[in-house]
Amino acid sequence: MTALHTTRRLRPVALLLSALLPCLAFAQAVEPVDLDVVAQIRHEAFNRSQVAANLKELTETIGPRLTNSPAYVRSSEWARGKLTGYGLTNVQDEVYDEAFGRGWEFRASRVELLTPRELPIHALPKAWTPGTDGPVEGELVRATFKTVEDIEKQRGKLAGKIVLLDEARAYKPADKPDFRRHTEEDLGELQTFPVPEDRDPEAQNKRLDEYRKRQELVRALNTFFAEEGVLATLSISSWDNGIVRVMGGGGRKAGDPEGVPDLVVAAEHYNQLVRAVDNEQAPRLRVDVQARFTSDADLPATNTFAELRGTSKANETVIIGAHLDSWHTGTGAADNGAGVVVMMEAMRILKAIDARPKRTIRIALWGGEEQGLHGSAGYVAKYLADWPAPTDPEQIALPRAFQRGTGPLQRRAGYDRFSTYFNFDNGTGRIRGIYAQENHAAVPVFRAWLEPFADLGATVVTTRNTGSTDHISFDRVGLPGFQFVQDPADYFSHVHHTHLDTYDHVVPDDLKQAAAIIASFAYHAAMRDERLPRKPFTERDE
Repeated sequence: MTALHTTRRLRPVALLLSALLPCLAFAQAVEPVDLDVVAQIRHEAFNRSQVAANLKELTETIGPRLTNSPAYVRSSEWARGKLTGYGLTNVQDEVYDEAFGRGWEFRASRVELLTPRELPIHALPKAWTPGTDGPVEGELVRATFKTVEDIEKQRGKLAGKIVLLDEARAYKPADKPDFRRHTEEDLGELQTFPVPEDRDPEAQNKRLDEYRKRQELVRALNTFFAEEGVLATLSISSWDNGIVRVMGGGGRKAGDPEGVPDLVVAAEHYNQLVRAVDNEQAPRLRVDVQARFTSDADLPATNTFAELRGTSKANETVIIGAHLDSWHTGTGAADNGAGVVVMMEAMRILKAIDARPKRTIRIALWGGEEQGLHGSAGYVAKYLADWPAPTDPEQIALPRAFQRGTGPLQRRAGYDRFSTYFNFDNGTGRIRGIYAQENHAAVPVFRAWLEPFADLGATVVTTRNTGSTDHISFDRVGLPGFQFVQDPADYFSHVHHTHLDTYDHVVPDDLKQAAAIIASFAYHAAMRDERLPRKPFTERDE
């Protein structure tokens, strides 16, 4: 056979190899996934799950967990006991704020319309507002306070009164189902990226200015109502259908004006009260709120941690986390007891299968999330990075996550040893994917890690950002922090910050699925040769 004939016969093979080379290079670059470990994780998660039992203990034995309340202290003790029992190390509480605020707890409330007819009124107090110290009765009146200047218009008129602060609101029928899963259309839309509008350099300043004005008005009203001798104030719930959505008020910090008993009323009952006043029916109410401050001084606030110690890269960290605190009227099951037990279960699974990650995997149960990401922001500032403390008193008054420091970002020793943070805090909904927070280099990594869970409905990696929870504390300083895409369930129709946030609104099978996925994500992040890629970051991103 001549050389010419040999060349001609080999040319198709050479062409084929040439075509395959990019594919082979891609195959070598594909993120490795240890399917043996995934199989072990799935078996442990679906056959020996503790999520349901743990969630019942956390929410129905301990109950709601307002930061610095006695129940919050009990919940951190409970979590430490569980994590120690799993065989984890460095189980501890750590202070993130030496003077976060006073302790407070709520036990019961009863509001009754006495005239023109008798009617029990569905109402619950805002956190950090005082109780009534026994039943009080008074005439119901209306007063509007849009600005601090409105206070003088009402001075001398409200002593001994119970005051309606809001207008009535027309009922709006729901246009979405109470409980829903993401549809394929929803998930497809998530995989598009809407190009953001040009930044308005003044937008953040406007938002912060509005926030400061609201806080100034709240403080002034608290002082005024107490000085005036107002018996109680009532506001309308932001949701309809008898759902009472309640957060904070009063004076969390020692020295702040406490105000008077301040309650949120179911919209349908509130509207009746407004009409009774407007129709000059001289309505009278009886109010009895059993709520109290459990300390006179500001108390230190804590996060809870535990670790699965790494091997060859033990000084590098992968963190998984959820916030332990909740609001006070439900039991904090979806927000965020679900996240707490999922993260604890992920750690239990990894320990149970004798996982030996290269990096240390740390679980963080944050405090103070509901008041502005305080626990996670305090941790990031102490160990990873922060801007120099602001000197403007108005900035100092803001939660740390909202402050604008002065000078360049100050990176701590742990900044370069940090790999990634995964968060779970959107209720009970099962994981359908993950938000990549515009970290495009992480997208193929996450796709590889999700593939073994496609049969459980987790398929989507969206480049979009999502906000409003503890991963933002990491993202804002240029570190990889992520929140998972979850089914909506009834999170924003029934339970978010409401008295209906209870165990009955949680789907345990969703939490089993989430724990398996997060255990696998944490393990594979801890086993990578390199830490997770970081997206481009400049100081102006803050």
